[in-house]
Amino acid sequence: MEIQKISNETVKKAVEALQANDKNTWYTYFTDDAVFTDDGRILNFKSFFDNAFNKKEKFLSIDKVGNDGKDIYGNFFAGQWGTFSVFFKFHINADAKIDRLDIGQTPK
Repeated sequence: MEIQKISNETVKKAVEALQANDKNTWYTYFTDDAVFTDDGRILNFKSFFDNAFNKKEKFLSIDKVGNDGKDIYGNFFAGQWGTFSVFFKFHINADAKIDRLDIGQTPK
C-alpha cells in the first residue's frame, strides 16, 4: 500500500486507521455530524463504518490521489460484496476535521 501518496495529513491518518482496522482512531478524524454518501445516497456514517470495520474492509491499492490529497482512488475490499474500484472524497473543515465523506464505485 502506498499511503505516502496521500499528501493531506488528516486524510492520510484516517486512511492509515482504516487500513489498520482501528475504528476508534478512524472516528477521531471526523466531526460528530459528518455527512456520508455512498454512490450518491446519504447513509448513516457510523453504522456504515461500524459494519465496514467488522468486516475488515480496506483499500487493496491506492491508484490515484487528487484534490490536494483529499480524493483517493483505488481497489477496495468491501467485505461480503467483494472488491471494487472506488473513490473516497474527503471534505475537511477549518479545524482539520473531516465533515463529509463521499464514496462510490468508479467506472472500469
